[in-house]
Amino acid sequence: YKMENYRLSCCRKRYSSDQWLLQKDVSADSSAEFPDRVSLMEVRLQAQEDEITLLKSSLADALRRIRLHDQLLPILKQQLIAGDQLSDSMVTNTNGHMGGSESMKPSPRPATLDRSTQTEPTLPGLDTQQVPLPRRVQSLQLEDALPPGEPAAEGTRGKLHRVPGLEEDEEQEEDEESIKMFIRGRPITMYIPSNIQNYEDLKMEPPSERLELDWVYGYRGRDCRANLYFLPSGEAVYFIACVVVLYHINNRTQRHYRKHTDCVRCLTLHPDKVRVASGQTAGVDKDGKPLQPCVHIWDSTTLVTLQQIGLGTFQRGVASVAFSVADSGAFLCVIDDSNEHMLSVWDCNKGTKHAEVKSTNEAVFAVDFNPSDSTNIITCGKSHVYFWTLNTGQFTKKQGIFGKYKKPKFIQCFVFSLTGDVLTGDSEGNILTWGKSAADVKTLGKGAKETFQIMRQTRAHEGSVFTLCTLQGGGLLSGGGKDRKIIRWSADLAPERECEIPEKYGAVRTIADVDGEELLVGTTRNAVLRGTFSDGFVAIVQGHVDEMWGLATHPSQNIFLTCGHDRQVCLWNTEEHKLDWCITLEVGHTHPHFPLLVSESTDGNEQLSVMRYSPDGSFLAVGSHDNFIYIYNVTESGRRYTRFGKCNGHSSFITHLDWSKDGKYIMSNSGDYEILYWDIAAGCKLLRNRYESKDREWASYTCVLGFHVMGVWLEGSDGTDINALCRSHSERVVAVADDFCKVHLFQYPCPKPKAPSHKYDGHGSHVTNVCFTHSDSHLLSMGGKDTCILQWRVMGGGSGDISYRTCKGILSCRKVHITFTLTHLPSHVNNCETGQCDLKTKYLFCWICAEEHQNVMNVCWYRT
Repeated sequence: YKMENYRLSCCRKRYSSDQWLLQKDVSADSSAEFPDRVSLMEVRLQAQEDEITLLKSSLADALRRIRLHDQLLPILKQQLIAGDQLSDSMVTNTNGHMGGSESMKPSPRPATLDRSTQTEPTLPGLDTQQVPLPRRVQSLQLEDALPPGEPAAEGTRGKLHRVPGLEEDEEQEEDEESIKMFIRGRPITMYIPSNIQNYEDLKMEPPSERLELDWVYGYRGRDCRANLYFLPSGEAVYFIACVVVLYHINNRTQRHYRKHTDCVRCLTLHPDKVRVASGQTAGVDKDGKPLQPCVHIWDSTTLVTLQQIGLGTFQRGVASVAFSVADSGAFLCVIDDSNEHMLSVWDCNKGTKHAEVKSTNEAVFAVDFNPSDSTNIITCGKSHVYFWTLNTGQFTKKQGIFGKYKKPKFIQCFVFSLTGDVLTGDSEGNILTWGKSAADVKTLGKGAKETFQIMRQTRAHEGSVFTLCTLQGGGLLSGGGKDRKIIRWSADLAPERECEIPEKYGAVRTIADVDGEELLVGTTRNAVLRGTFSDGFVAIVQGHVDEMWGLATHPSQNIFLTCGHDRQVCLWNTEEHKLDWCITLEVGHTHPHFPLLVSESTDGNEQLSVMRYSPDGSFLAVGSHDNFIYIYNVTESGRRYTRFGKCNGHSSFITHLDWSKDGKYIMSNSGDYEILYWDIAAGCKLLRNRYESKDREWASYTCVLGFHVMGVWLEGSDGTDINALCRSHSERVVAVADDFCKVHLFQYPCPKPKAPSHKYDGHGSHVTNVCFTHSDSHLLSMGGKDTCILQWRVMGGGSGDISYRTCKGILSCRKVHITFTLTHLPSHVNNCETGQCDLKTKYLFCWICAEEHQNVMNVCWYRT
């Protein structure tokens, strides 16, 4: 106990010291290395917070075992006294006076107390003749409460000795029926179900099912600029997480470019309107090693990567990219995220670097070539506009002079007018027109050079001007921040029209011209709007704006709910791929880590981490950070909730829970890696004998710790590597969301270590949750800080007969590898004679079995 307390106090001192250092760095360090140092300190603080949590758990366990030890001493003394009396009685019997025959009757074997539950047994009274002690309690030592490898303090040994012979029998029997897994050196006992006879002979294979990316929900507008373009194909191109999305605004279909290995940060369109360049951040791998950022140049028609630029050259990430225009896009300009924000020019065809220079230590927001001269490049950012000239591989820089005009804090964006002038938008709400001035020889002397100065200042918006967009006729569009206005300007910067986008979508981040009248608008609240000045704007893409954790699918419909730190609860439609509604929670005690809402209650004062209804909907279980699980009766069709009971026994916050199929029991996990079982029907009673729950069937399986999902953990995992998992309704596969931006698909059950899986990329942040739709046709995964929801189509894995009704009768296919392609055929709809089809019908075509079923190719058919 003293050692644990000492270690905990040391950690608190280190934690306080790091907090003081972080505050000192924040107040004293304003250099370009500040973000790196802050990130490093945040990592250290998080690691020490995790260590403190574990130490608290170990300390609580030690205290509980010490208390148990103190309570057992009187009982053991009585047993010793009773044993001495029994010996005296037996000696007396040898002399012909036998007594105490009832005490020799065999008592039933007591339930086993599992150490890994870390829960305190309910002690009976001191009447040891009626309630015998479990063997493990008889053989308990204080050292058992210490972490693995931690020596006991001097003076604590030998206070409670093991009874020789008892522990060997118990451990041998346990080894036959259970296995142990270790997380951060902590053993967790898993009991093998009765239906598994030969555990060692089990073979783990990847599931026959696979995932295919079907839809991407969301858009990254909160912290990125100039990342929305319109293609001649009718598609809007934008990005979120690691995916570049090509969304056809009329057909409402998506294609995806998925060659990036970390979050995409910038995007630009080639002058041919076909090729696209996209840059990504560096990121880190699962071992914390940095990954190299790069730029991909790819074909938007075929989604084929044409060139990979700068792998191993850029630092931290790629901030801005731009194609040259005067030479038909022969060169690409790149600004990276290093301290010096290196400016480099690359040959697009060869992938080689043409020139490089340090730009500035201040933030850089945009870069572009002069459309009439590829040797002139402009960059803008915090308090600067730089005009660069490239000559024989060398850069020369001239800074824009503000002169009599107020110098804004940020130059947010710029474009070139048809006359060759540079127009910038700044944080003061002005549009500045820049021009070249002749050298002032009289003032500056004979060696004076030409300068770039402000020729005109135009008041445009209240707050920042976040984006500027030129139109074909020489007009200009500007998007405001605080006023959320889009203003159309004439060629001489006279305002012509304006409109204001709804407040719920945030400020205007970027604008893309569709046809001169229709516009696409990206907003700071991660929405893409479509509309005109006359008709207004509607959202065609929406998403969350802060870290997401809550995800739940409907039990019978193709809809799902999400929620996050932005306090928004959103309902999505998986078939229509759209947001049905979204509400913002303003009043009451809420927490963003779950998608279910409960009527107001005063139970507990800590944040809630997990909620789940019983299979019949009559109970709601709520796991809290106060280590309790609260159970509520649900009546009046879900409109009334009354407290039923409270599950008390965990020594850390609740992370996951599941109900049994009969709705009587709960399995739960906690932050210190406990697995506990509860009898709800018996009054929220803790089941101390976990062996009795090994064959229980569970209505859902989301607990990350358990025998059936033990194989999803990688060797050396620290307990936080897996954020969530979900078993399919068919109980064939289990999907896993990990801390390394990956979604895994394992077979179910998965009880052996190092089980193989299918692994899928796409998220740019820790994956916080996964969930199957009611029919297992799709899997939904959500990133944390990338605010991205990915909808995956589950492919393959079918078995048995699959029957579909066609216009010509019944078609059956027994191939288990069959996959289907969804497509619309309006021409066939008009000729369909069955009357079963309309424009909303989705037709299923079996391309794999076309050689066996010749009638498949030209008929519509729907599932029976």
